[in-house]
Amino acid sequence: MGRSDGRVSGMNDRATSMLPLFMLLLLAALTFWLSRVIQSDAPRGPLRHDPDYWAEGVKLLRFDSSGRLQHTLVAEKLLHYPDDDSTMVTSPHLTYHRQPPVEISARMAYIGRDGYEVDLVDDVKVVRHGAKDGAPPTTLETRTLKIFPEEEKGRTDDPVVLTRGASVVRGTGLEIDNGTGITLLRGRVSGTLHSNRTRTP
Repeated sequence: MGRSDGRVSGMNDRATSMLPLFMLLLLAALTFWLSRVIQSDAPRGPLRHDPDYWAEGVKLLRFDSSGRLQHTLVAEKLLHYPDDDSTMVTSPHLTYHRQPPVEISARMAYIGRDGYEVDLVDDVKVVRHGAKDGAPPTTLETRTLKIFPEEEKGRTDDPVVLTRGASVVRGTGLEIDNGTGITLLRGRVSGTLHSNRTRTP
């Protein structure tokens, strides 16, 4: 009986000594299994175009090097996409605070990776206010407009309508420079120009 008890005791000791090794092997197997599961769940190919952050009721202010307010962007919603570092803005309204001020609005805007190019899409409207008191504003309407905020320039290849008071001009493309105040219509241009000058008797 004593020998039998000793044998059982020895077996128990051996099992107890092997328990840490068994737990280590189990942990290694579990780690390997988790690694395989994570790798199998990882997306293959290009990343999905899902936003990583967004904001609502957006108002962004941009100042120049001298501290003067350059332009203001107001929008309903802003979404950032990490796969291409682009930003989508809904109902953007951009105001350039130079004289005369210029306002740009659209249904959607897409801002590129570096922020130097902004594509406005659908119901694009640009309003340049009159330089003098009482002077009518100049309004531009088109479907798309690519603008360069730093250079205050823009262009489009879509049909455009320019309105100033009773004058209306249409074209099939446009280049606009807010710094110089020059607007260049391209393609086939047509319209009606109205003069406010009165004849002298």
